Amino acid sequence: MKHFKNILLILALTLAGHAFPSAQTPAAGGDAEYIRTHYTKIERMIPMRDGVKLFTAIYVPNDRSEACPILLSRTPYTVSPYGEDRYRASLGPSAAFAREGYIFAYQDIRGRWMSEGEFVDDRPYIPDKKSRTDVDESSDTYDTIEWLVKNIEGNNGRVGIYGISYPGFYATCGLLDSHPALKAASPQAPVTDLFVGDDTFHNGAFFLLGNFAFYATFGQVRPAPTSQPYYAPVRFGTEDAYRFFLENTYADLKEKYLHDLVPIWDEMTEHDTYDAFWQSRTPLPHLRSVKPAVLTVGGWYDAEDLYGPLKTYATIRKNSPDTRNHLVMGPWPHGGWSRGNGDAFGNVRFDSNTSEYYRDRIELPFFNRHLKGVDGADIPAVSVFVTGSNRWHTGDTWPPAGAQEAFLYLGADGSLSFDAAPEAKGAADEYVSDPARPVPYTQATAMRPVREYMIEDQRFAASRPDVMVYRTPVLEEDVTLSGPLAVELFVSTTGTDADFAVKLIDVYPDTTASHPDTPPGVRLSAFQQLVRGDIIRAKFRNSLERPEPLTSGEVTKVPFELRDIAHTFRKGHRIMVQVQSSWFPLVDRNPQQFMDVFKASAADYRKATHRIYLDGRQQSRIGVKRLTIHE
Repeated sequence: MKHFKNILLILALTLAGHAFPSAQTPAAGGDAEYIRTHYTKIERMIPMRDGVKLFTAIYVPNDRSEACPILLSRTPYTVSPYGEDRYRASLGPSAAFAREGYIFAYQDIRGRWMSEGEFVDDRPYIPDKKSRTDVDESSDTYDTIEWLVKNIEGNNGRVGIYGISYPGFYATCGLLDSHPALKAASPQAPVTDLFVGDDTFHNGAFFLLGNFAFYATFGQVRPAPTSQPYYAPVRFGTEDAYRFFLENTYADLKEKYLHDLVPIWDEMTEHDTYDAFWQSRTPLPHLRSVKPAVLTVGGWYDAEDLYGPLKTYATIRKNSPDTRNHLVMGPWPHGGWSRGNGDAFGNVRFDSNTSEYYRDRIELPFFNRHLKGVDGADIPAVSVFVTGSNRWHTGDTWPPAGAQEAFLYLGADGSLSFDAAPEAKGAADEYVSDPARPVPYTQATAMRPVREYMIEDQRFAASRPDVMVYRTPVLEEDVTLSGPLAVELFVSTTGTDADFAVKLIDVYPDTTASHPDTPPGVRLSAFQQLVRGDIIRAKFRNSLERPEPLTSGEVTKVPFELRDIAHTFRKGHRIMVQVQSSWFPLVDRNPQQFMDVFKASAADYRKATHRIYLDGRQQSRIGVKRLTIHE
């Protein structure tokens, strides 16, 4: 495992974007001795249709009494350890699979580590008939499966594919023009649409901290096939991310730190709208006539790829309705379902071992049914964990049938209500957004994203004058919201562009007691737990392809979608909404004038006064779906 540990040491400094290394590979602690005793490892260079060969490590059970299905994982993060005498500590999506009778294949994708060819970040799919030299991740998956089925003795002719995050993207690509032997696929937190809502942009706002920290190493070009780490460490000289990104413009970041080492960064920052560069990189439009069974998995507290699983499931359900299409959403950070027991995240407890439940009751039965034909190993179409009430909900669809549409209205004097204001009096909240003092996204300062921000106490932000706060009275009954959140802000500004971040928060009662293991200095009394937050760059309010400036002083509607939730606000709690115009340095600063932010100089960042309108036909609100759950 030496090579893999080396790259983890590097990537640990760059935890962001599609790279959460501990989520890409099975957690350590599997039965390594069992694997070495019961499997034979072989390494092969599998030829693709254009002649490029991809390095693949294959673990074949020594017991050949029954034919076995093949489980394939394709990754840019190395399939180490390299060498047929060096074995992984665990096999498959979880430790249970090693004893289930599978053949496991791990592949370095084209242009990474030991594979030949050129790497392309989120390589676009070629939808038309391919020539012998046209390749994409779909064709590479097809050619790999074709070789495995024909050349690995003892397989039963059935193949499954899975992966988390970037490997989840490759699992999705395997569904496009899928090989007939591919019977089951599990895209987990799949990178899906980088400009709309995954790692890189959210509604046109660039997620600066994660992408810079990640691509500073991952984006460096591999000169030739190698089993050794080839990233040159980038030293930032500080762990104070807030100060670091205040002091460095985009031009500074390239000139001082990246130079010409990271062409991917240069490509990203040359495309500041949802143009063909970004549109070509999402597999969503091509998810039609999907033949394999699909298990899409995500976490409600995934700071990287919450958009991907929800949209992948919804797109397959819409465009390929006959597909056996499953969705699982649990109370997990990025990849949290693949490791640990899932009984807590941050300071929030879930009253059960949710990750173990998923691995044993959903994931293993899914693959066993479709790859081994195990009777009775079926799973619900939809399994979601409802946070707050801490219970699993199963059903046939997501959002769940029976959810009623409603609105949370932002009102005068910081009120929040399911009822609109009775009349228009021109109520509005006003605040100054200063790019020199942006609102931090967390209380931490690390040079990599803090994943716990997805569930962090928001009291540190609520006290700032540039954060608008709205809250309901104490709830007299449980309120469960299930599905997407449709924000409609009515705003005006003295600038010509602005960002608007909206956060939905569960406010605990003052009487809430802390857990015995709650960290020192943390109090759950009046805790303001972030349930969901997201941001839009207002110039993209009508179109991600064609941005439009705001007209200074003019009231403008800014709609956007927060990602789905399944959360119960318990009786005695309050619902809170916070609105702000920066979320730094998670998201880059907006100069608050209409321009290409990637080209902004230090002098371009200007203060602006924003107004949020709160009554009449211009009352800002959030569309929700209320669900009645009977205990």
